This record gives sequence, C-alpha cells and structure tokens, in this order.
Amino acid sequence: MTTAAAEDRVHEDVVLLPFARSHLEGALRLSQEMSWPYRIEDWDVALQLGRGFVLERAGAVIGTAAWWPYGDTHASAGMIIVAKAVQGRGYGARLMDALLTSARPRTVALNSTAEGIALYRRRGFVPIGVIHQHQGIPSETGGSPRSNLVRPMAASDFDAIVRLDREATGWERQRMLDRLVQNADGYVLHRDGIARGYAISRLFGRGHVIGPVAAESPTDARALIEAALARLGGRFVRIDTSAASQLGPWLESIGLQHVSDATTMTLGMPAQSTGPARSFAIANQSFG
Repeated sequence: MTTAAAEDRVHEDVVLLPFARSHLEGALRLSQEMSWPYRIEDWDVALQLGRGFVLERAGAVIGTAAWWPYGDTHASAGMIIVAKAVQGRGYGARLMDALLTSARPRTVALNSTAEGIALYRRRGFVPIGVIHQHQGIPSETGGSPRSNLVRPMAASDFDAIVRLDREATGWERQRMLDRLVQNADGYVLHRDGIARGYAISRLFGRGHVIGPVAAESPTDARALIEAALARLGGRFVRIDTSAASQLGPWLESIGLQHVSDATTMTLGMPAQSTGPARSFAIANQSFG
C-alpha cells in the first residue's frame, strides 16, 4: 500500500460523532495530554450546558470541539483539542467546520491559544481582545477592610444576577448561570438597595475559579473578588480577566501570577455591553 493510500485509510477510519457522555473519559485524556487542568466534572458540566463533536478512531477520542448557545443570536466555543499524534492532518478544521455548521448563524466567540489563531482566522474570526490568566495561592488581600456592600448570594438574587450578566456581556446566559450557582459560592454587591455586581466562585481545574465577575467599576470588582478569596483561604485560585479590566497589577500583588494569555476572537457582530455593569472576569476560557 502506498503512503498516500495508507493516509487515506487512516482518514476513512476517523469518524465525526456528536459529543456524548460516553466520550467524557476520552475527552479528559485529551485535555490531560495538553496539560489543560480540566477535571471529569468540568467536562461533564460543559457537556450538560452545550453541545459539540468528537473525532473517534478505533473507539478512541482523538479530537473534541464544543459550543454553548446564548439565546438565538450568540454562542461561545471552546474545548477544541486534537491529539498531538494526529495534529496537522486537518482534524481541527473538520471539527471547527462541524461546530460552525451547528452554531451558525449565531455570532460565535472563542478564546484562542496562539496555535489556534490561524485556524480561526481562515474561518473569518477576528481578534477583539486579550484574556490574562492569573493563578496561584493568594496572599492576604488585606490592609483595608472588605467592603460592607458585598454579601453572600441568596436565591432571591438570581434574577438580578441574570440582569447584571446580560448588561455586562450582551449574552442571554440564564441556563448557564443557574447551573453554575448550584455548586458554587456567589456574592452580590448592593448599593442604594440595588444589585450592582456579582461574582461566582466554584471548584474548577486545579482548585477554584472566580468568575464570572460583573461590576460597575474595578473597585467594585475587586471588592467582590476579595469576598470570594476570604472564603477560600489558602486554596489554589484562578481568575481570567480581560486585558482592559485594570485588575492585573492588584492580582499579581496578592500572588495570583499572570501565567498566560488567550486571544478573544469573534465570527459575526460581537455582543455589546449595555452597562452600567461590565465583565471583569470570565467563567472560563470556553464559556466566556
């Protein structure tokens, strides 16, 4: 058999399938190969909230791609992985084309590694921002007392949180927020009797992630994050912020080092913040 014929046979043996719970263990192994810190629980939540595709060969998952609908007009995409041994064979393109066929005509946003930018550009995505990943075991955040405007989230706050999130992101994410708060600590900042900001802190990856965080100012965002950090003590924490958040220097000063960047890209008209709340930290780099 010629080399070209053997290569064709390999491609024929690779099948594209809807992402199902039976693929979770294989997806976890892929993310571990890439040193991405997802737990099986993180993959499971992602699949519950979204949809996607896997590439499978001889029963083994060799690629994944997922997306999450935010109403009928917007979506985010992520968890796009191809096994190292089969990279460079067009499998990433195959996954993305299937994802976009499924998600469009929604505007699709994603956060790309440096390696993925060319793939997304070829499909019309354009860069619109940068995400800074901060992580570590925080030192004391103190000096100043924590804001008395922040209190733990109550069930009665949920509608206000959905409103704040919509203002900050332009996305309709009620279902996702409902799922995230089920196993999380939430915090709400009130001023003049009105909810002005919120933060969610939950188990994710190597420890806890604080995000989303929506607030009207960096000062309010910091107060919400400080409340979440006070509850976590000396645990490992990750916070993904936009480059425009103005939180980076403070996060580094408390031991949450800036360890990597991702490029935010969009295909279609980006969602717009309607304010006054805006996004200061994202749920994770897949959900946005």
